[in-house]
Amino acid sequence: MIEWTKEEFNDFLKSQSTGLAYFYTPLCGTCAMASKMLEVTEAVMPELKIAKIDLNYIPELALKFKVMSVPCLVFIKEGEVKEMIYAFRSVPYLLTKVREFFA
Repeated sequence: MIEWTKEEFNDFLKSQSTGLAYFYTPLCGTCAMASKMLEVTEAVMPELKIAKIDLNYIPELALKFKVMSVPCLVFIKEGEVKEMIYAFRSVPYLLTKVREFFA
């Protein structure tokens, strides 16, 4: 996963791209587990664009997108936020959600 800056995230949205944005904080234990699940998801689906955003450095994005907690996975289609999930549950669950979203 690549790490995005605020500018890169805004450029991604403006370009009407499709992918996943993963909001996290480094000291969050649940985020560490979610990161590992996303790494497996990315390995299974290498064509999928996933970027992570450390909300410690860009807290205004948490406000803008009304992020209630971390980890948070944001599904973006053609530059628009379509869904946000907070419970990653398992790799099979994530793969199912991602495949349904991008089908």
